[in-house]
Amino acid sequence: MSENKSFRDQWYVVQVLSGQEGKVRDRILRNAQAEDMGDAIREVLVPTEMVSEVRGGKKTETRKKFFPGYIIVNMNLSTEDGQLVEKTWFFIKETEGVIGFAGTKDRPAPMRQREVDAMLSQIKERGESVRPAISFEVGDTVKVADGPFQNQSGIVEEIDPERGKLRVSVTIFGRSTPVELEYWQVERE
Repeated sequence: MSENKSFRDQWYVVQVLSGQEGKVRDRILRNAQAEDMGDAIREVLVPTEMVSEVRGGKKTETRKKFFPGYIIVNMNLSTEDGQLVEKTWFFIKETEGVIGFAGTKDRPAPMRQREVDAMLSQIKERGESVRPAISFEVGDTVKVADGPFQNQSGIVEEIDPERGKLRVSVTIFGRSTPVELEYWQVERE
């Protein structure tokens, strides 16, 4: 039983062909089921988040990968005494689209527990919200892309990341006026 517990916490970073992360994940899961490798391959993640941006004057939301070209796999790849489980190693290495493991050339290195915890927390946190594709800083010059002040330039005075809003100073009739806008309503100049 203790052997099983140690395997549960083995997370590895696997490099895959960029743009093929989802297909490689699906192949691994499908082949693991077909080859009765379910005990060895526990979970395959392609960490993503929703990102909002303005394209052509319209707000769009797209799913973007945290780590393009990589997937994260919870698998039984080494024994308690540190020996490589060859069946699992070959299974992953021979999956179409897999380039290799993070670590040394012949010795995959598992992620440290604190790295795993941080990654899983980040996935959960980013999975529950939509963040802007562009981050802003106080003092940035932006162009209003939507709303009554469309096409006006302004300077970011305040940022409220919790609400996804900015206070932008725009010039109206020769006077500087603060306007509250959502992230998606502005573009960098």
